[in-house]
Amino acid sequence: MIFLNKDILKCKKHIHFIGIGGSGMYPLAQILHEKGYYLTGSDNNETETLQAVRNMGIPVTLGQKAENIEGADLIVHTAAIMADNPELIAARQSGVPVLERSELLGIVTSWYDNAICVAGTHGKTTTTSMVTQILFDAGIDIAAFIGGKLPCIHGSGRSGTSDIMTCEACEFVDTFLKLYPDIAVLLNIDADHLDYFKTVDNIIRSFHKFSENTTKAIIYNGDDENTCKAVEGITGKDKITFGLSDKNDYYAKNIIHVSGLETRFTVMNHDKELGEITLHVAGHHNICNALAATAAALYVGASFDDAVKGLSAFRGAGRRFEKKGEVNGITLVDDYAHHPTELTATLKAAMDMKFNSVWAVFQPFTYSRTAMLLDEFAEALSIPTHAVLTDIMGSREKNTYPIFTRQLAEKIPDAVYFPQDESNPDSNDTRKYENFQQVCDYICENAKSGDLVITLGCGDINKVNKMILEALEKKNK
Repeated sequence: MIFLNKDILKCKKHIHFIGIGGSGMYPLAQILHEKGYYLTGSDNNETETLQAVRNMGIPVTLGQKAENIEGADLIVHTAAIMADNPELIAARQSGVPVLERSELLGIVTSWYDNAICVAGTHGKTTTTSMVTQILFDAGIDIAAFIGGKLPCIHGSGRSGTSDIMTCEACEFVDTFLKLYPDIAVLLNIDADHLDYFKTVDNIIRSFHKFSENTTKAIIYNGDDENTCKAVEGITGKDKITFGLSDKNDYYAKNIIHVSGLETRFTVMNHDKELGEITLHVAGHHNICNALAATAAALYVGASFDDAVKGLSAFRGAGRRFEKKGEVNGITLVDDYAHHPTELTATLKAAMDMKFNSVWAVFQPFTYSRTAMLLDEFAEALSIPTHAVLTDIMGSREKNTYPIFTRQLAEKIPDAVYFPQDESNPDSNDTRKYENFQQVCDYICENAKSGDLVITLGCGDINKVNKMILEALEKKNK
């Protein structure tokens, strides 16, 4: 494979970010800002993240226009920016070097001798955050790149002065193949991004390439069949397994669900009992994530006591079962789950918490994923007491399938959705805020004290959570 020139940032002073408010751009902006580069940026939507960028002193323009790139000697854009974007067109015509976000991230990972790159279809942000929390709380001045906000580092990215970096490594369109991993953490491999990969076998092959690029160690889920296939035949690196079964190098026993989000378990390393860990994030999937994080932290020199301390302090990354508030006995939580496997794990954990009712408010993300995994989504969304669905967020796609929320709702018992005009296959995003208000009104009229309302999805469903919280607080006055 071909890597970019690692020295491309030398002699560069002004870097411009097209789409600076994105979850993959914000942490890079934090890292490069700390390194002393002058940054500017643009975005189309006003968000809390965009305000956080401004609070760093970075000038941001709302709206993407050709003139935004003036003065930049390096321009970065996200994969989500369409080819006809006027700012991107101007960038490519300017003669100034233009990088896609993952290319810049790859260069940054090359700066560190112990880049811990966390990959997997599910759990990347949480596990990267867990490793970061352990090492940061242990007093190590680490660098970090996380797809969600982590309170202890005051954001999603930091540059650090040590030789250790934690990095969320996303498989979407093979972007993780542009990284320079020293320690690869493989959490799981599932059917996702099939619009690009087409088959699970192709996803496995991609993870195999990622593992081959790793220089020192592969820490992988020994209970996940697809992950085990991905590391077959790879030699010359340390291979360490984690999981819930005792065949793994690191595994959990004596699992006790204490109450609410608290779980305790004993960590085993082969036949040796390392000690007990207390987690404050729900679900067996998070036990696996914690085992992976512990193994990675120990590999780069942290102690088990460091892992105990860091994981005990960890309360989740932003938008990962994040409690947003409680009004009149109604608890509001927001979660990034957007794949059937993630929804299943999150909603099973929610149902185990003994709320009177669980209201799952789900925003499907991309037409391709919704169409290809329709039955799996329906099965997952049949778990909660109530399922309330927004329109599909098309994001980078056109609705060529065509697929609408109605088709998903019809497969879920008693699901609630608000019919749209299906004569225009791409009308979903244009009526978004009307749809959000309908969902908000419905929840506020029907949720009762003792209920959990959880908004789910990787788009902007968190705005609905905020709308519901504000409406309930107003109603309570």
